[in-house]
Amino acid sequence: MPLSHTLRSAALAAALAFGVAAAPAQADEQYFPLQSYRVGPYAAGGTGFFGGFIDYLNLINIRDGGVNGVKLTWDECETQYEVERGVECYERQKSHAGIAAWNPLSVGIAYAMIDRITADKAPLITVNHGRTDSTDGRVFPYVFPLLLNPYSETSGIINYLAGREGGIDKLRGKKIAVLYHGSPYGKETIPIYELLSQKYGFTVQQIEVPHPGNEQQSQWLTIRRAKPDYVVLRGWGVMNPVALKTAQKVGFPADHIIGNVWSNSEEDVIPAGDAAKGYIAITTQTSGAQSPVLQEIIKTLYDAGKGNLEDPKRIGSVYHNLGIVNGILNVEAIRIAQEKFGHRTLTGDEVRWGFEHLQLDPARVAALGAKDLFHSINVTWDNHEGDGLVTFQQWDGAKWQVVSDWIAPDWALLRPIIEKSAAAYAAEHGITPRTSGDDAVATN
Repeated sequence: MPLSHTLRSAALAAALAFGVAAAPAQADEQYFPLQSYRVGPYAAGGTGFFGGFIDYLNLINIRDGGVNGVKLTWDECETQYEVERGVECYERQKSHAGIAAWNPLSVGIAYAMIDRITADKAPLITVNHGRTDSTDGRVFPYVFPLLLNPYSETSGIINYLAGREGGIDKLRGKKIAVLYHGSPYGKETIPIYELLSQKYGFTVQQIEVPHPGNEQQSQWLTIRRAKPDYVVLRGWGVMNPVALKTAQKVGFPADHIIGNVWSNSEEDVIPAGDAAKGYIAITTQTSGAQSPVLQEIIKTLYDAGKGNLEDPKRIGSVYHNLGIVNGILNVEAIRIAQEKFGHRTLTGDEVRWGFEHLQLDPARVAALGAKDLFHSINVTWDNHEGDGLVTFQQWDGAKWQVVSDWIAPDWALLRPIIEKSAAAYAAEHGITPRTSGDDAVATN
């Protein structure tokens, strides 16, 4: 695709959106600019996530007629997971009226957008990723690392390993290797692993794998020599199955490899074959199509030939389900904001207010048909993530099996670190942190 890439062709956009046009928003339309990636080394994640996101938006339009009569619209701009393309997509799409929120599913693109979306007053959603300190809504009013940030993920993994060993004190003297993707995303957790190793007395060795991760022989030979008790796989895309296959070659057991939230999909384990059996990974949402909302999507969309995934076998997969959960979070933020500002097209600032009041307890999650799909979320004006609850799943060779309860991170440890980093960012950028969530929202 040329560097001056255009929006996807009208025919493809129509096929993906099923007739939902990307024309300028009318009074009863709310628009989602999708900086998607359906080609390139990370296409499996992009097609699954954006497929699930679009499936949910389609379900709301077809089943409910939109959100209180407001139709949801979108179009896609192909980024190939590249920052430059993502920024170009932003510049192309930002002039569209009625923007609800940006959802690039890319740390690099998200970092490049923070100043832009803050100036334009439109929410940036970085579900399960992004800047850790953007959890602090006092400094980052328009950025929402929903469900999980990189530090709470790390804390959740360490808490899981502590439980597996019989208690947090049992981590003392253990060796943990972290194999991380050579990108801003991969490097985000280097400081927190060092901090947690000092706090709990385990040894950590952090090893980089250059993008995209096709060759890891030297890294796994290093791991074999070090003989760690566990390896945390902080990968993305092709890096993950290569890691599992290479681990098998050097004799490292799969059930002692713990994948992070971007190393937890079917696309990570199926290509690895037998090498993946027993592998464990963190997740914020379960896989499978057993939830009522998945059954509705199958009946309403896929049985009618309107599903977004090209391969129906991917329905209920990890990435597809994350896209559906992300759709739920975006739509509910709009619904919440509408109750304050009216059942109409909202401004980005008004939708931002909705995200800051996005509080879905387990009862509300169940009412949305998502019981057992994800646990809950509790966003506030100064906590843009929620509670950071995670669970762990193990690959049995055919499907994922949940192997833990919902686990919380150590917020008493993490929150001061987040606030210190956010304060440094505020000082560097001349930002005065908010002191309450009662700031005015400019309405239409």
